[in-house]
Amino acid sequence: MSRMKLEKNKIGGQFFGGPSDRRESSRFPVKEEVRYRVLQSKTVQMTGAGKTLDMSSGGILFTTNEPLQPGRLVEISVNWPARLDGTCLLQLVATGRVVRSDAGAAAVRIERYEFKTRASQALAASA
Repeated sequence: MSRMKLEKNKIGGQFFGGPSDRRESSRFPVKEEVRYRVLQSKTVQMTGAGKTLDMSSGGILFTTNEPLQPGRLVEISVNWPARLDGTCLLQLVATGRVVRSDAGAAAVRIERYEFKTRASQALAASA
């Protein structure tokens, strides 16, 4: 891959789109608060909080306090930066599998997601 092509795909100081990059969707640098729950047979095994580092339609990279085991099912809640109709706060709730993790971050491939409203927080913020 040419240097010019790599420069075009540079995001957040890292190069994407090289021969070893298997992503099917573009990643965007999004920095938002995240809460996560590691699940096993619908039971919560571990909880934590961090910040998203980047997101795409297929996955989320976020900071963690400790490594998450690859293959584990994780539910992630992200306070969404946009509002519904400009007034109602939103939260992205996604479920997926850990594809890689180290001491400071985990990458999760999204299997399903939905947006939920945060009406109680919106009412408190407007009061």
